[in-house]
Amino acid sequence: MSSSDSSTSAGPRLLGPADVRSLAAALGVRPTKQRGQNFVIDPNTVRRIVRAADLTAGEHVLEIGPGLGSLTLALLAEGHPVTAVEIDPLLARALPSTVATYAPAQAEQLTVVEADAMEVGPEQIGTPTACVANLPYNVAVPVLLHLLRVSDDLRHGLVMVQAEVADRLAAAPGSRTYGVPSAKAAWYADVRRAGPIGRNVFWPAPNVDSGLVAFERRDPPVTEATREETFAVIEAAFSQRRKTVRSALARWMPDRDRLDEVFRTTGIDPRLRGEMLGITEFAALAGAGRH
Repeated sequence: MSSSDSSTSAGPRLLGPADVRSLAAALGVRPTKQRGQNFVIDPNTVRRIVRAADLTAGEHVLEIGPGLGSLTLALLAEGHPVTAVEIDPLLARALPSTVATYAPAQAEQLTVVEADAMEVGPEQIGTPTACVANLPYNVAVPVLLHLLRVSDDLRHGLVMVQAEVADRLAAAPGSRTYGVPSAKAAWYADVRRAGPIGRNVFWPAPNVDSGLVAFERRDPPVTEATREETFAVIEAAFSQRRKTVRSALARWMPDRDRLDEVFRTTGIDPRLRGEMLGITEFAALAGAGRH
């Protein structure tokens, strides 16, 4: 047994399968599909996630959906203050005592926010600069987009999501999986796949594959349009994937003459389909549509 997993170790201990089941039993917790809960039971996986997150020394980390604390302990073990947002009151209230037991020297580095991640803002989460999380699979995309919108301090991160969602978030224009999530995420950040995660590292084992997604914040495209105006163009363009972008955007701008002028102004080919356009083109269309 390695020193990091030994119960006699002075440093933080990470949660193995027996620890996770014991904690869950003590709390009377059963993972629920409704909240997309699958608890990580493999210490090597959480170590790998923390390494792959490429954090700076002592960087303040935001974790969403910490559950029983597997990833939380791995982050604390590497010296990172953690703000953990947990919607489940039982889990939120149990996490500090779990950390006090498994990582007593790091207990003061943990802040738990009992809240819905879709509703938090800087006033609750403070100013973490990185997000490292096993995101609840049923709300992964809206949660990530919400966090990028409300927290300018969030500069980069690594999140675990369903493999299919990872593909969509990281997809480039022209690819089969490129769509609304890819385009909206590109407004905020460069997004890439960062590796697969096996099913057997979870309890219960999900019936879908998982994957890691890394993001690095960058400036949004230069445009006169707001983010909301640009997102309206994105949603319209993908509302009818099989049609040309000109046809799809008719709902967004019913005046066909004006719509044709928007395409002429931007130099974008109206015969293309929406999935061929990147965030720069969507922003340009939204900007030209304001005039």
